[in-house]
Amino acid sequence: MSTIEQTMLAMGQRARAASRHTMLASTRQKNHALLAMADAIAEHRDALQAANAEDVADAKRDGLDAALLDRLTLSDRHVDQMQEGLRQVAALPDPVGGITASTLRPNGMRVAQMRVPLGVIGIIYESRPNVTIDAAALCLKSGNAAILRGGREALRSNLALAKIVRLGLAEADLPQESVQVVETSDRAAVGALVTMTEHIDVIVPRGGKGLIARLAQEARVPLIKHLDGNCHVYVDSAADHDKAHEIAYNAKTYRYGICGAMETLLVHAAIAPVVLPELGYALHDHGVELRGCARTQTLLPYAVAATEEDWGAEYLAPILAVKIVDDIDEAMAHIARWGSGHTDAIVTENLAAARRFQREVDSSSVYVNLPTCFADGFEYGLGAEIGISTNRLHARGPVGLEGLTTLKWVLDGDGQTRG
Repeated sequence: MSTIEQTMLAMGQRARAASRHTMLASTRQKNHALLAMADAIAEHRDALQAANAEDVADAKRDGLDAALLDRLTLSDRHVDQMQEGLRQVAALPDPVGGITASTLRPNGMRVAQMRVPLGVIGIIYESRPNVTIDAAALCLKSGNAAILRGGREALRSNLALAKIVRLGLAEADLPQESVQVVETSDRAAVGALVTMTEHIDVIVPRGGKGLIARLAQEARVPLIKHLDGNCHVYVDSAADHDKAHEIAYNAKTYRYGICGAMETLLVHAAIAPVVLPELGYALHDHGVELRGCARTQTLLPYAVAATEEDWGAEYLAPILAVKIVDDIDEAMAHIARWGSGHTDAIVTENLAAARRFQREVDSSSVYVNLPTCFADGFEYGLGAEIGISTNRLHARGPVGLEGLTTLKWVLDGDGQTRG
């Protein structure tokens, strides 16, 4: 067994032992730890951002692309959001121990289900150091222990955040091993983590297609996967023109590097001559490269011809694929063919079209008259998210507290026997 495998095994053993404490921790104790972490971020803000600045400088020298640099950078706003996220999670109801509506059986036996932690969660992520805080908060509040393995490019930032997490745990008299951050960037640590079935109950990967493909092949621990975010906005024939402009523009330009950024714009042929020229110019003027179908190019002569690959691309960059469609059926067929099941939106004032779109588009989040960049656990009121699952089993969409718990059956009786 290699040194890294031994290190990961020891972390797994410590996490399993700590999970027995976190699953029994009171709501008050967990909230105290979260609020102490928020205070510690404020107290150690300068040191945190200094560590992050070193990571960003190295990443720039290494040629990290713009989308990943954006995710890596802890601006003042991002640091404020981490603090607010911790406070929001502390304010949320504790899911652990919640009982579903019970059923009284004919023999007088009462049957219900109780919400309980998953146990030990391994989280593997790239670039985003804020995930360290989001994951720590959600895992702790849901009664789980966690092992966090961030990307090489964010190692200093993650280690600085690990100190903050430990301060919060100590304030609440919780085991330091409740949240552990892997201190090596060696890829072998990931390989070890995803095979430790005795100590890890579930793996949550947050990263690009390469990471997900590797884990899907190597993992023996179950995965809650987040695949790519090829998100669509469909502007229906019954869309309000101004609303369509604002929603589509925001969906693309809010932040290019997030998984909820719009990557394909679909526009009904009847409204395209009215909406597309002004919207296209606004996007083009903002520096967005437009790649359009033949009909799009007649309205937007500066758009380059879209290829088949463009319809399935998650750009995470100032690039947008644009297609004119004849009706809602063609729009939904395009999404079914090319979408990734992440987040898709319709802009329309037609209630029947809106409800049909929400019913028939098979994505983890489906919006009406909202930009796809709202795909975020913070915006959903979850306080934070551990990722956005495109799975169909266990958890789907932004994974918050409930997504990190499961159910067990609890039965009450009075001496009944089975005859």
